[in-house]
Order: sequence, then C-alpha cells, then structure tokens
Amino acid sequence: MQSSQQPNKGKFFCRASPRQRFVAGVVFVAAAALLGLLRLAATDRIDVARWINPCGMKQRWNLPCPTCGMTTAALAFGRGRILQSFYVQPAAALFCSAMAAAGFLAFLVAVFGVYSCALVRLFNEVKIKHVIAVLLVIIAAAWIVTLARALATNN
Repeated sequence: MQSSQQPNKGKFFCRASPRQRFVAGVVFVAAAALLGLLRLAATDRIDVARWINPCGMKQRWNLPCPTCGMTTAALAFGRGRILQSFYVQPAAALFCSAMAAAGFLAFLVAVFGVYSCALVRLFNEVKIKHVIAVLLVIIAAAWIVTLARALATNN
C-alpha cells in the first residue's frame, strides 16, 4: 500500500475546504441566531407564550408530557442558569448544550479552517438510526424524571 493510501490515524487536525468552511459558517450563524433568540425570550423581549399553547396532556390528566418543561429549561439555559436548566428538563438542557458546542466547533472551523479528524472518524462510524435511538432514550429518560417528580409532588 502506498503511503498516500494509508489512513493517517495519528493526525488530530485536518484542513477544511472552502465549502466546509462555508457550511460551518452557516451552522455557526444558525446556532448563534437560535441561542440569541433564546436569550431574547429569556429576558422577556420575545413573548414565547404567544406561540406555545399550554400542554394538553397536563391539562387533561395532570401529568407532564415528554416535552413538558423544555421551554422552561431552555429559558433557564438562556438566562445562564445551566444547572437549573438540567434540573427542570435534562433533555432540553442537553440539546441546548449540544447546540452551543456545535456552534462553537463550527466557529472554529469557519474562522481557522481546521477541524478535528477524530470527530469525523466518530461521525463516519455512527449511523443515523443510532443517533435517533439515543435521542429517543434521552427524551424518555427525561420524561421519566419529570413524571417521577410530578407524581411525588401530587402525592
């Protein structure tokens, strides 16, 4: 096997192509815009209740739905109260943290033109069905936590 065909597993950083830098810039702008909107909503400059109706499951059966508390947790994250966000709804706090991390990594790729080769190898091995399964498990686990908390306060 020629040296140009051998995988370079020891390399940590790879150079980004102009297209990769552009995509990373778009991802950074999108993440920054979403986090900025979250911050505006957290400081009451945007009325979130206008677009989000009360939870029907909670109104009907007095039990939280799988996404109950996500808005509250996201607003707590926007206020900078990250631990409170994890306490209110762990799945929402995890998603907000992942969005902030993705925005930061996209910023590094867009500005400096380098990315982690190890992350690329990891994402090449992970299948989309596994990602969806993990997201469903995270939401279900967070729902169990909020259900247990709600049942404990009702009794």
